[in-house]
Amino acid sequence: MNGPLTILEHVEWEGPGLIASEARRRGVHTDIRRLDLGAGLPRPDEVGGLVVMGGPMGAYETDKHPFLAGECDLIAELVRQDRPVLGVCLGAQLLARALGARVFRGHGPEIGFGFIELTTAGKQDPLFRSSGPSVPVFHWHGDTFDLPEGSTLLASNTEYPHQAFRFGRCAYGLQFHIEPDSDTWSAWRAHLPPDLTERAEQRRSVVEQVGRCILAEFLDVALGSGLGIERRREA
Repeated sequence: MNGPLTILEHVEWEGPGLIASEARRRGVHTDIRRLDLGAGLPRPDEVGGLVVMGGPMGAYETDKHPFLAGECDLIAELVRQDRPVLGVCLGAQLLARALGARVFRGHGPEIGFGFIELTTAGKQDPLFRSSGPSVPVFHWHGDTFDLPEGSTLLASNTEYPHQAFRFGRCAYGLQFHIEPDSDTWSAWRAHLPPDLTERAEQRRSVVEQVGRCILAEFLDVALGSGLGIERRREA
């Protein structure tokens, strides 16, 4: 069954950014749901592919945010069906949790522009093989996770070893951000220290350039998976 690329959001300022624009370029139908505002989760058979965005909550805070448990169940089922899944920051942690791994507080916050280093597997992965070996990204997290059993580590750095992983053919967890567009950066200004967003046009531009390439590769992998991400129907 064909379905949209469903995008799950947890807060107003953590939108899909470049993910949505690259999906539009490919004519992919998207279904964006704000879970913190009470939007319901779709049934697995209504989803062609899934993107899980970031947020300030912990993946383990199901008592404060009950929808997180339902997200993990949805993610686990879609991974079982080998459907495309992309988890960004909190989304990566939810993917790890859905696969049975531990998510926990890290040794300290990792916030700001930086780099990830691709592993041998990462250099060969379709998403990253044209971007490495060092990939510029934006970090914004305090939690981390154990690598899920059966997954492949794609990227690390000295602060946190688990920066990107793949499970199966097309489920990816990215602990970092490469999706911000100009609207995203504007929305983030109220939530980040000013020195991280002001006078940083060149760094933002580099992350955006690399991000477009990686996210385009994910969407191309998703569309080529044969599992039915729905394109918009022309009138």
